[in-house]
Amino acid sequence: MKSKIWLSSPHMGEQELEYVKEAFASNWIAPLGPNVDGFEKDLETFLNHGSHVAALSSGTAAIHLALVILEVKAGDEVICQSMTFSASANPIVYLGATPVFVDSEASTWNMSPEFLEAAILDRIKLGKKPKAIILVHLYGMPAQIDKIQEIASVYGIPIIEDAAEALGSTYKGRPLGTFGDIGILSFNGNKIITTSGGGALVSMNEQYIKKARYLATQALDPAPHYQHSQIGYNYRLSNVCAGIGRGQMKVLQSRIEQRRYNFQFYKKAFAGINEIRFCDEPGPEYFSNRWLSTVIVEEGTVTREDLRLALVEDNIDSRPLWKPMHLQPVFVDAPFYGNQTCDLLFEKGLCLPSGSNLTQPDLERVVQCVTATLEKLQPVEK
Repeated sequence: MKSKIWLSSPHMGEQELEYVKEAFASNWIAPLGPNVDGFEKDLETFLNHGSHVAALSSGTAAIHLALVILEVKAGDEVICQSMTFSASANPIVYLGATPVFVDSEASTWNMSPEFLEAAILDRIKLGKKPKAIILVHLYGMPAQIDKIQEIASVYGIPIIEDAAEALGSTYKGRPLGTFGDIGILSFNGNKIITTSGGGALVSMNEQYIKKARYLATQALDPAPHYQHSQIGYNYRLSNVCAGIGRGQMKVLQSRIEQRRYNFQFYKKAFAGINEIRFCDEPGPEYFSNRWLSTVIVEEGTVTREDLRLALVEDNIDSRPLWKPMHLQPVFVDAPFYGNQTCDLLFEKGLCLPSGSNLTQPDLERVVQCVTATLEKLQPVEK
């Protein structure tokens, strides 16, 4: 059998192990410690713009804490992008609130400003003004953040900016994760850099960060005994995992460059093939880290599934685009506003192998498999 080509596997640098060894040598084998402090500072420096950072156990934990900080409670409603991973929406339900899903727009595949405003107006008409908006930058592509911020400001609704897939992406030169009232990052094993498992909460509001750190350490009050005035969570990042993150920050820029190279390689290789379409950056103000290289397989004799199954047969990992949340069985009763743009993206979209550790032969093998499948399934002209 041919060697496995993964969709997006962890890619270690040269210094991660040194930070981990340091944690062992100093016996900081626990949540918090020098590596956590250092990782937070590294992220703050990278993001700039006065951002403060709390390193946490996952991006999901960060979204959960963001909702708690914004005082979302049972019975409230929170607007959420429908086309995303379930981790964007699940924390809404943790708090007993209701997700209100909004469709994508075609240029970036992210939240549609048009349907966002329609959802807000309709929920207000029904007496349920949303408590927050969860915006997601899919696959590293910046959303139409200016328009969304303008709408959120008009109606006084805070934005939780889910940049879990978008570390290193920018809009008008500004890093994603720094636009919302609260930003979210993820360092899961498949992300552009990893801490094995981990995430971060980002905000220019330092009080939000202090609150996040407090809640993430079981809401432990300052006292010589264990005292708790409110419910807390065990959400802080391990000092060992943070050591991996510190090493990964050293290679982040090269990881971005490699993933963007992957995208350009695929785009050049598939140029002129009508069945395959890419999501291009809409303008010079958009800069995507190209966390995953994604394509739309246009209607014809070849489907998304034809290509995916051919890749599976060749031991190449690929995935459909995220299945929209309003189509998920667990959210079947949640409100949805849109025209099914994200439904079509899911039906036709495919994520190609995109890891920064892919070799040139790996990329060429993916292209060869796709082009061979297209040629095989094309109708023969008589």
